[in-house]
Amino acid sequence: MRVEELPISEWESVLPAREFDVFHTSESLRVIDRHAPGELRLFGGFRGEEPIGLFPVHVRSKFGARLITSPPLGFGIGRLGPLLMPSSPKQHKQEVTNKEFVRAVLDAVDADSSLTLLRMACSPRYSDPRPFSWSGFDVTPAFTYRLDLADASLEQLLQSFSRDLRKDIRKQDDVMFSIRTAGMDAAEETYRSVASRYRDQGLRVPLSWAFVRELLESLGEDRARVYVAEAPDGEFISGMIILYSNDTAYFWKGGAKDRSRSVSPNSLLHWRIIEDIVTDPELASIDSYDLYTANNERLVDYKSRFGGSLTGYYIVESNGTATTVAKKLYRTFALGKSPFDQDV
Repeated sequence: MRVEELPISEWESVLPAREFDVFHTSESLRVIDRHAPGELRLFGGFRGEEPIGLFPVHVRSKFGARLITSPPLGFGIGRLGPLLMPSSPKQHKQEVTNKEFVRAVLDAVDADSSLTLLRMACSPRYSDPRPFSWSGFDVTPAFTYRLDLADASLEQLLQSFSRDLRKDIRKQDDVMFSIRTAGMDAAEETYRSVASRYRDQGLRVPLSWAFVRELLESLGEDRARVYVAEAPDGEFISGMIILYSNDTAYFWKGGAKDRSRSVSPNSLLHWRIIEDIVTDPELASIDSYDLYTANNERLVDYKSRFGGSLTGYYIVESNGTATTVAKKLYRTFALGKSPFDQDV
């Protein structure tokens, strides 16, 4: 195996056709690189000329210590981490490839140094984190909900929802608001509604509007849409920012609370997003809808009503006292809660 750093101009050419997350795209990585202090390092693993692994890593040095992350903290990105593209269907060869590739990248960034803290949230596509554990890092499971939309009719999907959710959706023609796709102004309103919710909880907003705007501009209409719920007079009620890889749609940000209405605007927003995935020819390659997190007990009761499968992914962290202290410092001084928490 040969492991080398790749310029971002070459990244897209080795990205697989499917089974990567939206933040693995070169468009997303370019925006991350421009906004995140530190250095974005892109590693590729090859056997001959055939790519067998990709691993974006962000490295930041401060006060004599180094923080290695994937994704970088403070941008509202839930998962990134390594991608594997094993050339053999045999389990043994896949495991050897995974172990060799991960260890080569960890060595390249000197992840074992006593002055280095590492934190990674891997994609659900990365199903074997044991090489991190064998290298001395803590591995913790986390979860999201994913709806399988392949070959499913809208009625079949509706029947998989909870009874109260089905009831809301069947009232969609009677509500006093409308759902539509919208542009950058609606994206900003959606962002501000999210930021307001953080401030109401006494928390620092974990990402900037400048980052969100540039990300949406970079991804373009092929990889990002904004959906809004509006009152008859055009007043913003709620919005959702949806991002797309080649096969998965992600509910990334949004969903303002509104308990004053008998039918949840957020439920109808999610339903419209699902309708579009199933029926819009431009989204024909999308076969799943990822609700992006299922770790917050307060939120999972609602998200589980959509009938998605509970899907695991892994958090990898340095262990020991230094990591515990770093979490407390970040929680106290930077965000109001730890960026190591699974829902940041």
